[in-house]
Amino acid sequence: MRQDSSDLQPSSSPGPARPLPALAPPGPSMFPWRKTIYKSVCLSLVLLVTLTVLQRGLAPGQFLQSPAPSPEPGKVQKRSVALPGPGGFWKSPREEEAPAPGPTAAEAPRSWDVMTPNCTANPNLTQEAWFQSLEPHFRQFLLYRHCRYFPILLNHPEKCVGEVYLLVVVKSIITQHDRREAIRQTWGWEREADGGRGAVRTLFLLGTASKAEERDHYQKLLAYEDRLYGDILQWDFLDSFFNLTLKEVHFLRWLDIYCPRVSFVFKGDDDVYVSPANLLEFLADRRPQEDLFVGDVLFRAKPIRKKENKYYIPGALYSKPSYPPYAGGGGFLMAGGLARRLLRVSEGLELYPIDDVFLGMCLEVLGVRPVAHEGFKTFGIVRNKSSRMNKEPCFFRSMLVVHKLLPAELLTMWELVHGNLTCSRKLQVL
Repeated sequence: MRQDSSDLQPSSSPGPARPLPALAPPGPSMFPWRKTIYKSVCLSLVLLVTLTVLQRGLAPGQFLQSPAPSPEPGKVQKRSVALPGPGGFWKSPREEEAPAPGPTAAEAPRSWDVMTPNCTANPNLTQEAWFQSLEPHFRQFLLYRHCRYFPILLNHPEKCVGEVYLLVVVKSIITQHDRREAIRQTWGWEREADGGRGAVRTLFLLGTASKAEERDHYQKLLAYEDRLYGDILQWDFLDSFFNLTLKEVHFLRWLDIYCPRVSFVFKGDDDVYVSPANLLEFLADRRPQEDLFVGDVLFRAKPIRKKENKYYIPGALYSKPSYPPYAGGGGFLMAGGLARRLLRVSEGLELYPIDDVFLGMCLEVLGVRPVAHEGFKTFGIVRNKSSRMNKEPCFFRSMLVVHKLLPAELLTMWELVHGNLTCSRKLQVL
């Protein structure tokens, strides 16, 4: 609403504007040039007040008042529907406020803008016969599959300040501090890539503790760990096997917001051995603009139909005879530009409970075929777990990624590979 200049009189309370007091007539000693200066000063003060009022969007009577306190972030309205099940499936039940739905990736937010969870069950499925025939954890997954993004609890956008050549991100859970510590002492330490290519940065991806009675305790420990190292991204959803796909899409969105210029991304589990030198050697002649997605690729893998298997998938959830090609989630490399395109595609697909298969589905939509590389061993050096080859450091020296090492094994293998190791022959897998 426009204001007349006469309305711009400052006041601490509403009411009719009072005229300015008349100026005393100039005395005999006030020369005309002094009158001119006096009028100019008064006019400047009026203009300054006017501009300030207009810029702040205040009513004239508010100009001299203290600003009203801002509402507490995220306090909009009470949630009306609690998540079902003991402790909830997607996150812990607690009285929180429901925000307006956050924007999609296509709107490119400049910060993480999901402040409070706003997730309720999809009631359209409950009357379907096929849905009722599923196991309880699959029913819960489907009821909340539409819930895409949750608030961020620990964030470190400063990791992407400057030129980041390789961003190393590690999937972990809140209770596995020993694995994160072993990685920080070995392959997770940050450095500069040779040749002025940029920095290598490391982050751990976490949700919240799955057991309600342990949640507050572990959260305090995690907050202390993060104060020490500053390398944890955490979102407010429960860490569970089915929620690994949530962790995937949350990271892709985080990358798009805070790290859009990263050249390459390595993503892996917290129980793998990684050779950063071999990764950087492999990337030396690669370009960030490539559709690069490389790892231990499975072709024509079939959905597992045995209910006792961890990776069991009912036919009602996926009816095709085989999956698209996908890289094992233990560790893979991708170009930064491709990661951003994966985010766009992922938002058009329904979430799938196996995270690495879900990425394979996204790659299929993009028409990108993942590349198999002998240096990525997400099932061990050989699949026979008792084989001595899986413990031989001379094999590890030539690998990029080897899966399934406990923290003590990782520390020991790192020392062996980087010590005075003499091998009878050199394995070249790069």
